[in-house]
Amino acid sequence: MTAGKKTPFKGRQFTAEIILWAGRCHLQFPISYRDLECMFADRGVKVDQTTLFRWIQAYAPELDKRVRPHLRMTNGSWRVDETYIRVKGKWVYLYRAVDAAGQTIDFLLSPKRDATAARRFFRKAMKQSHTVSRRRITVDKNAAYPIATKTMERGRELWRFAKLRQVKVLNNIVEQDHRRIMRLVRPGLGFKSLVSASWTIAGYEAMAMFRKGQVVGAPANDMSAQPDFIAALFGAAA
Repeated sequence: MTAGKKTPFKGRQFTAEIILWAGRCHLQFPISYRDLECMFADRGVKVDQTTLFRWIQAYAPELDKRVRPHLRMTNGSWRVDETYIRVKGKWVYLYRAVDAAGQTIDFLLSPKRDATAARRFFRKAMKQSHTVSRRRITVDKNAAYPIATKTMERGRELWRFAKLRQVKVLNNIVEQDHRRIMRLVRPGLGFKSLVSASWTIAGYEAMAMFRKGQVVGAPANDMSAQPDFIAALFGAAA
């Protein structure tokens, strides 16, 4: 499925309205697939957990992709940190960055926590259209970050005036933001693969951008505008 595809719901047994409603609920609130199945049953709609999972895997990363061009610009002061989630019974590392105002920049799921993973994350974040030149990158005491940024400076990938700061207390803003992700992950009791985890988290982050007011045309305090905006992104009637 590509961003330009006009009928992303073609072949589905259920309507776009039902699918998008399920997606918004699961990606915004700490609701398990089992609970979401019960919510549908209460409304007379029979849909099983497997189908709900497939919807999230198909449309969560697509939502993230389609909403990116509509994001407000973040500022040049980054707060970067990593947290942990469980995938196939093992802990993996979720790199995340927000700006000084708490606006989401990007994320990356990695099986390792090292300089290579840090470089991958920085490169991915720097490609986003809603970011500007990095004036300051604030991180914790993880030794991998200086190694990663020095390598990128030598390769002229990083703005030469960018400053790396290893000040843990200044990263409270991103550490607090991790809690939202963990609250959403917890009902699922872990992911089965790195790919499914990454696609689901893309949806979590996309819906958070709506809540934070980062999406132009969908005010944070206007809950009725968000479903309409998301439906329009997918070319569906709200």
